[in-house]
Amino acid sequence: MKKTPLYQVHQDLGGKIIEFGGWALPVQYSGVLDEHHTVRNAAGLFDVSHMGEISVKGPEAGKYIQRIVTNDISQAKKNQVIYTPMCYPDGGVVDDLLIYKFDDEKYLLVVNAANTEKDYQWFRSNLQEDATIENISDKVAQIAIQGPMSEAILQKLTRINLADIPFYGFMDKIELDGVNALVSRTGYTGEDGFEIYLSPADAPGLWMKLLSAGEKEGLKPAGLGARDTLRFEAALPLYGQEISRDISPLEARLGIFVKLDKEVFMGKEALKKQKEQSPGRKLVGFEMIDRGIPRHDYRVRFDGKDIGYVTTGSYSPTLNKNIGLALLESAHAQVDKTIEIIIREKPLKARIIKLPFYKKRYKK
Repeated sequence: MKKTPLYQVHQDLGGKIIEFGGWALPVQYSGVLDEHHTVRNAAGLFDVSHMGEISVKGPEAGKYIQRIVTNDISQAKKNQVIYTPMCYPDGGVVDDLLIYKFDDEKYLLVVNAANTEKDYQWFRSNLQEDATIENISDKVAQIAIQGPMSEAILQKLTRINLADIPFYGFMDKIELDGVNALVSRTGYTGEDGFEIYLSPADAPGLWMKLLSAGEKEGLKPAGLGARDTLRFEAALPLYGQEISRDISPLEARLGIFVKLDKEVFMGKEALKKQKEQSPGRKLVGFEMIDRGIPRHDYRVRFDGKDIGYVTTGSYSPTLNKNIGLALLESAHAQVDKTIEIIIREKPLKARIIKLPFYKKRYKK
């Protein structure tokens, strides 16, 4: 298993280590429920150093990225972060990623950990423009501080006014108590928060400084378990579940990030055709009526017929009920419709409800 620069810190602090996409990472510290509520009410600290970072530089870097992703980056400003899917020619998703724009000739792409090598090869094999692509993942550690108290805690370590960083904006070369870092107002929890990119050597020290700075506010380390329940309540997609090689962004309710009026991009024709004909499947949210916890890949039925499957399902700590996301035949994807989830071979009733389950609390 690959280890992040914070591996020893997790061990020292009692994190329960598991294998995740080839990485040794903490699934929990004090417990998933406790960490989940801590992030919703105060702040949590996550090690996300396993994420991939790919640098794109050169005179035509922007032109290249514009062609390879579905979102429109042509109007992006300096120090702006853009979320986008990236598709195969048939409209399936290669990955979803964040694009950090430094200027017209310098970008940082942040990709999902398990997809880093695949994405890097995809970027290189589809390069036609004057740009250089480098996988710099090994040179970058990443720490996320998430929750309503995040700004107050992180502010103690810097003279930069963090309130000046807008949602999906970033500042580079910020000093955090002697450590040089890139700080963005982004995250994967549905709460306000920051993601900090820094040298691997500086990560353990900054982690401990953050925990110390946030003691009064209730900051706690958090693991992958809470990260998943938090993103799921906010209906944020996970690659391999809500989006994949076989699930298009239009099916996954990500149409807002697919700019079909863009001149040309990978997958445009397939996605345009899919939109014109209306996608045959649609991602929906549901809550259980009968007792049972839905899980990934459980079948969904209506009137004795399979109509789709659960992409993510769990107990929701914030809402205190069992909920799920499911990819269903579009004809059945109506709010308030009663469906059945097959749990341990038993059909249990559920109701389709509006998404997101949890109203995101981002600072605009």
